[in-house]
Amino acid sequence: MDLARVVSLVAAFLDGQGVRWALCGGLGLAAYGLARSTFDVDVVVDGEAQDRVVAFMEQAGYETLYRSAGFSNHLHPEPDFGRVDFVYVRGETRERLFAEVRQVAGPAGRAVPVPKPEHLAAMKVAALAQDPARLFQDLADLRFLLALPGVDREEVRGYFVRHGLEHRYEELIATL
Repeated sequence: MDLARVVSLVAAFLDGQGVRWALCGGLGLAAYGLARSTFDVDVVVDGEAQDRVVAFMEQAGYETLYRSAGFSNHLHPEPDFGRVDFVYVRGETRERLFAEVRQVAGPAGRAVPVPKPEHLAAMKVAALAQDPARLFQDLADLRFLLALPGVDREEVRGYFVRHGLEHRYEELIATL
């Protein structure tokens, strides 16, 4: 997958539409220094743009694999364009997340918006709560985020508590 090419494609559309967005997932973690393989592009987007985003992805040759109010997953038949997953946020969550995004160097050095570490952690905790099979990778990512200087651990703890995973938070903290 040509990450820089895909990020540029998606960013050009979203910026052109005036839609707020940020990289999350593996590329979001990479922006904070966690180098690991990623095989897709994950983007958090203003939920009000969902219909436009899905229509654009399909016009760009992507097949929509899944769509719900909070997510859509898209796969292109050409490997260079790969898979793109969107997380749609609305209301107070949207306002808090986009008020605190940071511009960082992304693929090919292009400046891209990325959520603050605490918000990346919130997304990881929510994903872990929905799919326990993600346990080991997500816990490793969460441990990395919790170890970053200046991260508000109590804010992150609140996300674990909200999803009934406080014991996982305590396990992670014990390893730091």
